[in-house]
Amino acid sequence: MTGGTDGTAGADGVRAGDLPDDLTAAEAGMWQAFRNGSVYDLSDGDSVVDDPHGGHPWGPERTVRARIVAWLLLDGPPALDGRVASLKLAGVRISDSLDLAGGTVVPYVEMKRCRFDRDVLLPEARFTTVRMVDCSVPRLEAARVHTEGDLHLPRCRFHNGVRLTDAHIGTDLLLNQAIVYRDRTGRSIAADGMTVGQDLQAEMLESHGELSLRSAKIGVSLSLRGARLANPYTRLALNAPQMTVERSLYLTPAGVGGQALSGATPARGTRIQRFECRGGLRLDDGRFGDAVDLERARFVLTDEQELSLRRVQTPELRFLGERPPRGKVVLSGARVVTLVDRASAWPGPGNLHMGGFAYENLVPQGPFPLAERLSWVAASTAEYAPEPYERLATVLRSGGEDEDAREVLLAKQRRRRETLPPAAKFWGYAQDWTVAYGYRPGRAAVWMALLWAAGSVAFTHSAPPPVSREGHPQWNPTLFALDLLLPVIDLGQANQWRLTGGWQWLATALILLGWILATTVATGATRTLRRD
Repeated sequence: MTGGTDGTAGADGVRAGDLPDDLTAAEAGMWQAFRNGSVYDLSDGDSVVDDPHGGHPWGPERTVRARIVAWLLLDGPPALDGRVASLKLAGVRISDSLDLAGGTVVPYVEMKRCRFDRDVLLPEARFTTVRMVDCSVPRLEAARVHTEGDLHLPRCRFHNGVRLTDAHIGTDLLLNQAIVYRDRTGRSIAADGMTVGQDLQAEMLESHGELSLRSAKIGVSLSLRGARLANPYTRLALNAPQMTVERSLYLTPAGVGGQALSGATPARGTRIQRFECRGGLRLDDGRFGDAVDLERARFVLTDEQELSLRRVQTPELRFLGERPPRGKVVLSGARVVTLVDRASAWPGPGNLHMGGFAYENLVPQGPFPLAERLSWVAASTAEYAPEPYERLATVLRSGGEDEDAREVLLAKQRRRRETLPPAAKFWGYAQDWTVAYGYRPGRAAVWMALLWAAGSVAFTHSAPPPVSREGHPQWNPTLFALDLLLPVIDLGQANQWRLTGGWQWLATALILLGWILATTVATGATRTLRRD
């Protein structure tokens, strides 16, 4: 074993060109592969034996000590001439706990199908790029870790959680097809305050516990395509309030043959796997630069759990998942430009809350008739609130659907009427029956014509005496009935004839009905002018 250096003594008195005396055969091979920058592969060749997550034992011939790995990474020997020192392991078992806390690791690190006996400790360590692919790790402790490039953890299994609190990932964080179990606090991945320079890809991730991304900042997109999040222990499966994603959040299907994985480790086979969340999901106060996409997402909630999007801000919300059979959907205070939705995606009455939810455009996918849209608004307001109706009417009117907008505002008045005292409720019914609260003013003309015709026919059978025998007009039952119906306007008939008995009551009824019609028309006209 020859070296390409001057042979000066390094750490522990070992010269650069020499091997430490206490290395095992497996460690000596790793040492030389490190200096050569080549892959050190101890795989058996049998897929069952080589499975890092299986139960087949790996003996000393495949085992290296974590202390020697740390020695190489933190203070390893120089590379051979014309080579770049790097640690590339495959099919290797690392005994003890790999502790690089606070260290600065310059060499490139890549570990594939490796098995760690104990935790990997990387808090406050600094790396260029780290790739751990298809490895079995009891726990990854990496709070405040800093990488200039990627941190790749695809297909790894973490039996006691991952901690990336306040971590800084220079480019991409990959967790595609990883399986993560909860730690003793109930969290699978604790990444509060984490910053990712570009994409966070966790496609087809399996999370058993709370995935916590509070106040995380993602430079491009966050993809949870095909992920399965389950937390039967506490209320939240995804806890990500105040998260910032510069582009899009994808909670959509993944799989080859459909919407393929965008990461470097695509799913095998052709099946399509939906995003599924078994437990509450919280994105409150999140900021998303392009969209939040819930295409075909499935949410399995208890009665107390929520899909919470309170005060979320995004140009587009694609609410196209399955209707949650239980639990609540909360959009209170959210602000979106375009709401893309499907009628079958929204929960029923009592499970939808949209107080203060603002949107500017509606783009329904599939049939979404106005009656169902009104049911959508009614479902979101257990008690009467005008704002959801007014918001929907404004959006419909801005899209040129004036008739639908009037129907929405009429539904608002009818909903309001149910909260009024009896007298006001009676007056509300009168406005509804006559001119539909002013949103159907043509009804007034119909009612007026019917009353005028009925009055004219009735008064043809009457011959009332004049009030004064001198200067009275000729009796005209048609003009007389019209004069009674029109308030304010005097046609010179109503005050010229003396009615008695039932005719007097009929005249009084026509006068009252005329005032009611006039008042309701005036109320509706005022409301229309106020809207315009």
